[in-house]
Amino acid sequence: MDPTFLILVFLVVVALAFDFLNGLHDAANSIATIVSTRVLSARWAVIWAAFFNFIAFLFFGLHVAKMVGSGIVDPHIISDRLIFAALMGAISWNLLTWWLGIPSSSSHALIGGLVGAAIAKVGGLGAIQWAGLGKTAAGIVVSPTVGFVLALVLVLIVSWTFLKSSPFFADRVFRKLQFVSAALYSLGHGGNDAQKTMGIIAALLFAHGATDQPGHIPFWVVIACQAAMGFGTLFGGWRIVHTMGSKITRLTPMQGFCAETGGAITLFLATHIGVPVSTTHTITGAIVGVGASRRVSAVRWGVAKNIVVAWVITLPAAALTAAVFYYLGFWMR
Repeated sequence: MDPTFLILVFLVVVALAFDFLNGLHDAANSIATIVSTRVLSARWAVIWAAFFNFIAFLFFGLHVAKMVGSGIVDPHIISDRLIFAALMGAISWNLLTWWLGIPSSSSHALIGGLVGAAIAKVGGLGAIQWAGLGKTAAGIVVSPTVGFVLALVLVLIVSWTFLKSSPFFADRVFRKLQFVSAALYSLGHGGNDAQKTMGIIAALLFAHGATDQPGHIPFWVVIACQAAMGFGTLFGGWRIVHTMGSKITRLTPMQGFCAETGGAITLFLATHIGVPVSTTHTITGAIVGVGASRRVSAVRWGVAKNIVVAWVITLPAAALTAAVFYYLGFWMR
């Protein structure tokens, strides 16, 4: 069998492995609030989230996939060695932060890995598409800020709406509504995050001449990536669930609903315009927003600060790791 084809298959499998780890690492994004409010057990929550992660392709276009596949680095420099390095850089960072229980961004780990491998290949910054990278970097600030504001506004609206209701009635209503908000956030997560791996595989197929343009995403790639993301979610990331669901602030069903809904709206907007944002950053900002709506001291700012530090170093750390893997991958073309 053609060795080039075997390498292509191997790299597609590695990309899907990253997608699986992305789902594993980011399961907390979709289920932390509904688990911490005890609306669903962890077992049923991951099944609920995994289903909506998988079917997300039915609701969104492929704008994010096209951005990652051709809008971050010059698609004409893509090679097997570059993709291998980018994926290994992202996977290494994901495994480290998952083991430490830090909710860092799988998305920015992948983007950082892609950029680091590209810089290692060309020996400079010439291959970087700065417009696309700039949008991604801006998402580090914009997505959690939008999630924070939307969640805060939703808490205020809901609080006024249920002002005369008994706590028992409000709790019962929002326990039911959390099923909807968790589903919406899982759709947003699957719609934005799975597309990043689609973009990587599409760039790889273009480099092998299997497609005639870097932005073309075959349907089998869409299904494979959504399935890998869903299966990863099924296995959960329990350390990160604990951090997201209770260490930042304590949540009620009403607050969980507002955090998930605010985060989902943010992801829907980002996916619609084709910006690869971090689902982790988004839900963290939303959780901080609902916590701050009670009082500033309700948020454990020391935990939040550690999370922000992880956000800042993810891009350069993954880029540096990917550059190392690029030099180790000398056996590839």
